[in-house]
Parts: sequence; structure tokens; C-alpha cells
Amino acid sequence: MTWRAVFCFQPKGGEKVNQPKCEKKPLFSAREMEIARETDLPDLLEHLGYSVRRVGRYYTTKEMDSLRIRNRRTWTRYSTRQHGDAISFVQEFCGKSFVEAVEFLLEYHRKTRDSPAPKKEPEPEERPPFALPIAWHDQRRVFAYLRGRGIAAQVIEGFIRAGLLYEDALHHNCVFVGRNRDGEPVFANKRSTCTLNGYSFKGDEAGSDKNVAFRLPCDPEKDWVTVFEAPIDLMSFCTLHREVTGNAVALCCLSPMALDTYLAENPHLRHIVLCLDADKWGRKAAKEFQERYEEQGYRVSVLEPKYGKDWNEYLQRRHERARQPPQLA
Repeated sequence: MTWRAVFCFQPKGGEKVNQPKCEKKPLFSAREMEIARETDLPDLLEHLGYSVRRVGRYYTTKEMDSLRIRNRRTWTRYSTRQHGDAISFVQEFCGKSFVEAVEFLLEYHRKTRDSPAPKKEPEPEERPPFALPIAWHDQRRVFAYLRGRGIAAQVIEGFIRAGLLYEDALHHNCVFVGRNRDGEPVFANKRSTCTLNGYSFKGDEAGSDKNVAFRLPCDPEKDWVTVFEAPIDLMSFCTLHREVTGNAVALCCLSPMALDTYLAENPHLRHIVLCLDADKWGRKAAKEFQERYEEQGYRVSVLEPKYGKDWNEYLQRRHERARQPPQLA
């Protein structure tokens, strides 16, 4: 927060006077901050020259296809795990400071100080129909890819048998299937089984329900749930801890929506174990989640891999260490 200076005067000699208190006044009023934060992001991005398009329930751009704008007010960029409102967007992508970003947005609205925020009715968001990608007749590429990532064969086979994993026919991607409480598929996260020029595709199938995402069945005898960012991290954890065969959620992002659904459907759960990535964004989300769910009365633990940025990297590095010959004295 930037503050305007207010002077305080010192009396001369031994003269005693009532000194005025130093006051700190914010550079922007609460109303101005509301105007800046409530900026309509699709309109702003078009003003900035981006090619904005709507995809189902969210907006994205041709220039940044990993960008997701929801409710026209908040953005997430999944390739870098950044997120925020209009102010943080202008800071990040226009190279402005916080003060410059707010001033830019106020000028964009062409509003005077403390003028009412522009009102625009949000468009109704409709999720496109969901359908699973067509399956290939075998799972050889998926099996080979996941084995190469260190996942145990028994874990891969178990996921395939449970209808949670298969290989698609068009691109031979891994398809991680999210099923609702009735066992119906409502979500699919796809990940390529090959890398091209250092790039590996991953993303959700159109119409996928992020409120469910990817998860394992819940055991009513267990009061805990483990939470991951990606299905591969969940599978890596199952490889490391073979006794974990349920009570797990992969958010497929850093939003708590899928965890909220899982907890609502299984009210006996009282302990949340956060197994998010051990990087800047994962740790930030873990801290926010811990505060959020502890306020709701849950016991929350944070579990990080001993080394590596996520559970799959930790698993692969363990395999590499195991293959190294012992060093002779």
C-alpha cells in the first residue's frame, strides 16, 4: 500500500503543545480499488490487443491458450500456476507496479475518483456436453509411458481395471477419468505419452466438471483424504505407499473445488493431507488451503516430497538413486 505523507510538527524549546497525530491515507479509496478489481477481463484483454475467445464456461486467448478467465473477473494461467484479478494481470503482463496497474485500470474505465463501478451483467455460463475421448484397443503406450515415469505396474493396472485410466485412439494420450459419486464419467484429464521439442501436452477434455476432477473412491472407515495437483502425482504416491488405494483427490489445478465436493459427499472425513507440489505456487496454495479448512474445523497436514518439485519427480529420483552403483571407499 502506498501512503501520502502527513507532516507532524515539533514544538520549539520546552514549549508544550498538543501534537497532531500522524495519519496515513491510502492512495486509492476503497471504491477505486473495487472499480479496478472488478474490471471485466475479456473486455480488458480485447482492449490490450489479445484475441479473446470463449470456450465453454471460460474465456481464453489465442496468444496464451493456458489462460483461463472465469466469471469475467478472475484469471488463472495453468502453464505458470499464476492467478489473480485485473490488477495482478496488468502487473504481470503489462510490466506495471501495483500503483501503476490501479491507475491504468482507473484510466481505462475513464472514471473520476469514487465514481460508481461499471455494471455489466455476466453472461450465463454453460458447460458444453461432456464425452470421453474414443478409446484405443489397447493401453500399451500409456503403460510404457507411465512405467517410464516410475509408476508401478500394479498401480497402472489397478487404475485401468477401475475405469480411471485408458489410452485414447486419436492421439494415444493418457486419459485420466474423473467419476462422480454415482460412478458416471464427468471429467477427463489428458496427457500426451510423448514429448515433441521439449513440449508435452496436457489439458482437460471439453465439458469436464472441475467440481469432481480426478479422484479415488472414499473408504467410510478412514477419516482422511490426500490431495494432489495432478493424477500422475497421485499415482506416484500410490506407488510409494502401496496401502493407499482410495481417499485421494487430484485437483488438476490449484482450485479447491474438487476437494470441496469430495468433503461434502463424505462428511465423515476430518483430516486433510495436502500433497501439493513443492514449488512456489504449490506451497502458496497449501498455506491458503490449510487456513481455509482449519477454519472449517478440519485437521490439515502438509506433506512434501523429500526432494524434487513433486511426487513424480521424487519417485523418479529415488529410482535413479537405487540404480546407481555403490561408491567404494
